[in-house]
Amino acid sequence: MCIPGTAMSRYINFYTDFAFKKIFGTETNKDLLISFLNALLDLKGDGEIKDLTYLNSENLGEDIRERRAIYDVYCQTKGGDRFIVEMQKAKQDHFQDRSIYYSSFAIREQGQKGKKDNMPWDYCLSPVYVVGILNFEMDETNKSDRVISKVKLKDEDNKDFSDKLNFIFVEMPKFRKTEAELETFMDKWLYVIKNLYRLQDKPAALTEGIFKKLFEVAEIAAFSKNERYDYEENLKNYLDWFNVMRTAKNEGRAEGELALLTKQVLAKKEKGKTASEIAEMLEVDIEVVDEILNGLK
Repeated sequence: MCIPGTAMSRYINFYTDFAFKKIFGTETNKDLLISFLNALLDLKGDGEIKDLTYLNSENLGEDIRERRAIYDVYCQTKGGDRFIVEMQKAKQDHFQDRSIYYSSFAIREQGQKGKKDNMPWDYCLSPVYVVGILNFEMDETNKSDRVISKVKLKDEDNKDFSDKLNFIFVEMPKFRKTEAELETFMDKWLYVIKNLYRLQDKPAALTEGIFKKLFEVAEIAAFSKNERYDYEENLKNYLDWFNVMRTAKNEGRAEGELALLTKQVLAKKEKGKTASEIAEMLEVDIEVVDEILNGLK
């Protein structure tokens, strides 16, 4: 897990919800997300994503009792391709299952009821991409150094069954290149994501214009008073979460500690306790309780 830095950094910490939404989730900065996705998918020329439309990031089930899905960023290209882009700060049980569940909403909402041009819907789907930027390794027993894993539906002969469902996981702890070792445009993006809060200036290797804008967007000194307050509160929440995880890991009980705390929080939430009441009862900061509850939505 990356060291989170402090509020004294010149640039925001990419792993905070505030930073992720500001850089990748706002209309004025969508060219940053477009650049990242084109690099991630290695799209060039006519195949490049030219524009994106942000969609409602909260998807409800067909029944009020069905669990909802809340995405960090949900968007669509002009061609209809849908992208769910998530920042995941800490390891979760059944993370892959959660990704599949999230993708189901983006597939199901494409269903058309009734007829169009007197013809029923023919089940033709647009591709769905679930992109996870992970601040952990999915499988610590796997010794592979592969940073980016791409998963598609395959048959027993390893041939594509369909190109309509795609999962891309970026395991940031595995990215260890220095500035001098950056070779590709994607390398540069990963370097920025991992090191943004550590930097005092834009690295010389990042010559592309898109990075000039990114560093302008990410500079804390340029924030409004409200933005500064929101970021510092969000950073405090992240630091609290990080410290809980670090303490548990130092005691050799990282996963068990988090699982136990999560179980206790959920048990008290189901009994109708508020976040502040739960924090007081468990003797933890309220930000930690909020982080657990938000992470389970």
